[in-house]
Amino acid sequence: MDATILSNIASPADLKALPLEELPKLAAEMRHVICEQVQKTGGHLAPNLGVIELFIALHRVFDFPHDRLLFDVGHQCYPHKLLTGRHHLLGRLRQRHGMGGFPDPSESEQDLFMVGHAGTAISTATGMARGDTIRGEGWSPENPGGRRTVAFVGDASIVNGLAMEGLNHAGTLNRQFLVVLNDNGMSIAKPQGAVASYFDRLRVSDTYRSMKRAAKGVVKNLPGGDMLRDWGHRLGEVAKDMVTEDPWFEKFGLLHVGPIDGHDLPSLIETLATIKDVDLPIVLHAHTIKGKGFEYTENDATAFHSPKPHSVNGCRVEVKTGGRSFTAAFGDALCEILESDGTVTACTAAMPDGTGVVKALERFPERTWDTGICESHAADMMSGMAKSGLRPFFAVYSTFLQRAFDQCFQEASLQGLPLRLCLDRAGLVGGDGAVHHGFCDVSLLRTLPGAVLLAAIDEPSLRAGLEFMRRYDEGLSAIRYPRDNVDPRLESDPCPPFEYGRARVLRSTPKPDVVVMAYGVPAMTALDAAEAMQEELSVEVWDARFAKPVDEQVITQALQQGIPILTIEEHGLIGGFGSAVVEFASRTGLDAGLIQCAGLPDTWIHQGTRAEQLAEAGLDIEGIKRAIRAANARRRTDTPVVTTPTRGITTPC
Repeated sequence: MDATILSNIASPADLKALPLEELPKLAAEMRHVICEQVQKTGGHLAPNLGVIELFIALHRVFDFPHDRLLFDVGHQCYPHKLLTGRHHLLGRLRQRHGMGGFPDPSESEQDLFMVGHAGTAISTATGMARGDTIRGEGWSPENPGGRRTVAFVGDASIVNGLAMEGLNHAGTLNRQFLVVLNDNGMSIAKPQGAVASYFDRLRVSDTYRSMKRAAKGVVKNLPGGDMLRDWGHRLGEVAKDMVTEDPWFEKFGLLHVGPIDGHDLPSLIETLATIKDVDLPIVLHAHTIKGKGFEYTENDATAFHSPKPHSVNGCRVEVKTGGRSFTAAFGDALCEILESDGTVTACTAAMPDGTGVVKALERFPERTWDTGICESHAADMMSGMAKSGLRPFFAVYSTFLQRAFDQCFQEASLQGLPLRLCLDRAGLVGGDGAVHHGFCDVSLLRTLPGAVLLAAIDEPSLRAGLEFMRRYDEGLSAIRYPRDNVDPRLESDPCPPFEYGRARVLRSTPKPDVVVMAYGVPAMTALDAAEAMQEELSVEVWDARFAKPVDEQVITQALQQGIPILTIEEHGLIGGFGSAVVEFASRTGLDAGLIQCAGLPDTWIHQGTRAEQLAEAGLDIEGIKRAIRAANARRRTDTPVVTTPTRGITTPC
């Protein structure tokens, strides 16, 4: 399909100039180009296919960026970007110098926040609405040229705790404020919880089948007493007929419009045009189909939420694969632990496929849960299970763990409870870019007294680490692993079990010039670098295994002999594994000046391939070779050599 209409859309002004009858064709073109591009590069497919008509209607009626558009779950931004002059960037979707997969103010003034976490739109929109009002720039009947505010919420993020907090405050606004609720009956996977069930009932109720209602009785019953008595005349007669009785939103002080068909462009445009000039906080509830437009995406919106590159041949869809992922390895290992230990439980927060927990949900539904998009609740729920004597595992992306840090502190670590965190997507994540990098989990969790922090380098070490955590009942523990495939090169070697605070030697040498202590998968790259430099320097490589506690014996032995140590981690340098090594050396009077640290820089790394990002961070082979040379330059020639033998671990699993 030729994108003849879309190619002429350089801004929303061009959209506004189109005849109404051309808009369905524009929507079809947008679906085609998004689907075609995601087949090549991967990306968020089903979520974007489902919101195309909503964004056409929004940009047709409102005047963004003069009006404010705030995103929740920013991965639904592709149609918005196509309508705001970024069609030319789509060919490099999620790649360097191409269209980012999330809103990005550096890409366009049409994007107000770089956002990739759920639940934020209503709160940030409330802040902008109040800010505009204070500055005299907000829309009102007395200031018709002012800025309107729209929060776009979808993929079940309305159940996020922060969204509830935002609704609670948004209901106190005495001005125009619109929440567009994209209700597609889905989260990233099937939505969970009582609110999701409520929306299911609402969609199939008489309210949806017969939307027109007299608003008089609704307004009469709204909370707030005299403050809300005047809403009826402020709405106007046309808008009154669109109000439907929904006690859930009304309890927050927002009028509820809908549910309406989120793919009916004329009705969407008419509805938005009617309610945009109402100086009240309103929720427009739009029912959409996730994956709309293609049979394979509609039928399996979870699998095609964010697929890898794939091809479609008739009814057959082939997803390109490149090996066994850490996620798949974790999913299998978790099932084995659940099988072997009846006290083990597991959960994830709306990411059963993304974390590999989907297998456990199918096999052990009585001990495995998807809590929906609510990481804080998930951490607290699992802490409660730990208090009851169970052994809970919480699988969560490193970037989303940040949202549950307070619960890890208060309800887990402070109580001495063995909450077990399995941190997928730790480190650089490729196309999702800065919003999803797992760069600070070590820095956060190292602050918790008694916490034990592990990292896996391959599948055998992941399994060994999980087994250590299963048996560790003294406090919080966490294991991190990247969004990458497992490296099979060490699978034929015996994998020693994890011993508290002990590293594992991967490459030993009698008289090393440099000792490399690598935390997690950079150990594999360090092996490659050491082999490539064997004619230049003698390099010993250790799999550090623990960031807390660090292996004090390896550090002490090297520094007492005057041998420089290079620490490597796919994590921020501030507060990370390298910092822990330096702190130990300084605390014990060892020469911390012999320690060189390599890790993620104190800058934002944007979308691209993992290989490009690792090179930018200096964590590819060439970067690690440079770091080894820099560490060697720290060597002390006047330090007495202590002839303590190198310790290796050879106990088989």
